[in-house]
Amino acid sequence: MTTDTRDDTGPLAGTLVVDLTRVLAGPYCTMLLADLGARVVKIERPDGGDDARRIGPFVQDRSAYFLSLNRGKQSLALDLQRPADRALFERLLAHADVLVENFRPGAMQRLGYGWEALHARFPRLVLAAISGFGQTGPLATRPAYDLVVQAMGGIMSITGQPGGPPTRVGTSIGDIAAGLFGALGIVSALHHRDRTGEATFVDVAMLDCQVAILENAIARLAASGEIPRPLGTRHPSITPFEAYPTADGHLVVAAGNDALFQRLVAILELPALGADPRFASNEARCQHADALRELLSQRLRERPTAAWSERLEAAGVPCGPIQDVAQVLAHPQVRARNMVVGVDDPALAAPFPVAGNPIKSPAFADPATRRPAPELDGDRARILAWLEEEEMR
Repeated sequence: MTTDTRDDTGPLAGTLVVDLTRVLAGPYCTMLLADLGARVVKIERPDGGDDARRIGPFVQDRSAYFLSLNRGKQSLALDLQRPADRALFERLLAHADVLVENFRPGAMQRLGYGWEALHARFPRLVLAAISGFGQTGPLATRPAYDLVVQAMGGIMSITGQPGGPPTRVGTSIGDIAAGLFGALGIVSALHHRDRTGEATFVDVAMLDCQVAILENAIARLAASGEIPRPLGTRHPSITPFEAYPTADGHLVVAAGNDALFQRLVAILELPALGADPRFASNEARCQHADALRELLSQRLRERPTAAWSERLEAAGVPCGPIQDVAQVLAHPQVRARNMVVGVDDPALAAPFPVAGNPIKSPAFADPATRRPAPELDGDRARILAWLEEEEMR
C-alpha cells in the first residue's frame, strides 16, 4: 500500500487508486473507494476532462452531477497519446494499488495498457474494467448506457404498473449497480493480493450486474416457468406487501408473515379478514391478492397516512409513507445517520448537499463535510511533488 499525503482515514487509507473513468459507473465506483479512505487520482483529458463536467444540473456554472460523483478526488489532465504524458502516467502507476477504467473493451490494449502489459510491468497493480457487456462474449465491444442495460437486463420488464408501458427505474441502477459491484471486486482483489502477493484483473459488466440483481424474478421463472411481469408496488411472493391509498396519500404496508397479518387486521378492526380462509396463509393471500388489496384499501382510505402509520408502528407492523426526495433528505433518521453531507466547494457560498457514505463503522470518522470535486488538472503540482518525494525514497 502507498502512503497518502492528505491524512485520509478509513479502511482503505494508504491505497492509491488511479481513475481513468468518466460519467457514472466508474466514477461512482471510485467515489465509494474515496469515501472508504482511498486516495483517488482522476486522470482526465486535457480538452475538457470528464464529460460529466458538462452534465446538469448546474450550480453557479458548476456541474452538481460531477460534484456529487467526484468529491474527494484529485485531478490530473493527461493525453495518453503523448509520450511525456504517458511517462507521467506510468510513474503514477508504479506507486498505485489500483487502476480503474470504463472504456470499451480493446481501448486499453490499443493504448498499450492492457492487462498483460500492465501486469508484466506493475505486478502489484490491480486492474478493474467496468464496461457495458464485459471483456468477453459476442457483445463485448458494443457500447452501453444505463437505459440500454436496464432494458436488456430484464429490470424494465418487471418495473411499473401491470399492463403499463416499459418503465425505467428512477435512478441509474444500471450504472450504480456496476459501480457497487466494481468496488466490491476491487476490495476483494486487494484482499487477495495482500494475502497471496498476486494482483488480479477485475472484469465487471453492467449487463451482468443487472442479471445479478433480478433476485426473485429468476427464482419465479425457474420455479413456475412463467415470465415475471410488472406488479406495481406489490411483492410477487408476499401479501400484503405493497402501497395502499389512504385519505391523504399512500402508505406502504409490509406484513411479511401470518403473525404480522393478524396484527394488521386487528389494528384495522377487520377481524373477518383474519378468519377468512382466503387469507389464512401467505400462499393463500398471494392467490387472492386482488381481493385482499381492495378490502384493505377500503379501510385505509378512511384515515390519513400519519394516523395509520402511528397505529401500525406501535403494533410492530412494518409500514411507511411514500416520501419524495425532499422529505427523505429532511427525515430525522436520515439526518441522524449522517446520510446528507456537505461538499465544501470554495466556489460555492455554502456546502453542497450530497448523499453520505452508507457504510458506517465506529472505527472510522464519518465527517459532516467532504472535500470538493477537483478542478480539471487542479492537483498537478501536488501530485508531481508527491511523486518526486516517493521516487527519492
